[in-house]
Amino acid sequence: MSKPCQILLTIPAPLWYHGVHWLCASDLFHQKRRSGFLISAANYRVNESIRVPQVRLIGPQGENIGVVSIDEALRVARDAELDLVEVAPAADPPVCRVMDFGKFVYERAKKEREARKAQTKIEVKEIRLRPKTNEHHRDLKVRDARRWLEAGMKVKVRIRFRGREISYPDIALEDLKEIAEELSEVALVEQAPALERRTMLMVLAPGKGPKKK
Repeated sequence: MSKPCQILLTIPAPLWYHGVHWLCASDLFHQKRRSGFLISAANYRVNESIRVPQVRLIGPQGENIGVVSIDEALRVARDAELDLVEVAPAADPPVCRVMDFGKFVYERAKKEREARKAQTKIEVKEIRLRPKTNEHHRDLKVRDARRWLEAGMKVKVRIRFRGREISYPDIALEDLKEIAEELSEVALVEQAPALERRTMLMVLAPGKGPKKK
């Protein structure tokens, strides 16, 4: 069992008021780490670490209390058994809000985790063909592309030129257009066919294209 946090009468600068307890920087560090997230004390000034004569105060319900002395702002936070957090240090005077600092940090970390999950990397596959590839080989490649697109992946369709084939890009362009049309039910053209050195590249992204009439 962890020993109870002692309330100090003389409060040195590096202490933070959290609810009804005063926490030192190391306590705050380990408390946040055990909860699954970590915040640097340098990110925010909280309670006694706010060293300005006046602040613009926002109350616990979001009400604008106005410009008050730092002592008055701290009193409001203590009466509410919450924390005084400097949320806009560059303002004149700085803006502080009465809130539960631990809950604020937890919810912010939760939102950041959710945002990172939303930024899931989409895998990119590639099929490679030659101008006028035989129909059987192309059908196999297109089948692979369809399977990948249905699985949520992007697909690069690349046609490689050899020798004098580069002199006839219209053939490759027509092939790519036909492939895009075949896959239009499961894909959208993210990057239109374009020459890249001795290849022509098209990028397909998962998604329903326009319905065929």
